[in-house]
Amino acid sequence: MSDNFDEVLTAALSLSPGARAMLADHLLESLDAENEKRIEAIWAEEAERRMQEIRDGKAHPIDGELVMRESRARRQR
Repeated sequence: MSDNFDEVLTAALSLSPGARAMLADHLLESLDAENEKRIEAIWAEEAERRMQEIRDGKAHPIDGELVMRESRARRQR
């Protein structure tokens, strides 16, 4: 570890619990942001693939309310 890391860690650990929680939240959020773009791109590709399957007649959309009703009915059994 670098001296800079140790300094930052020492300073962070000296913060109040609330401030440490806020710092941890910001650090975790920064990690999520790095993956967020990649995940959004993957979902966009999947959405395009699914739309193309519908256009090609390989798949048929199902009403969301119907899916939810059927799901609830299965859980109640």
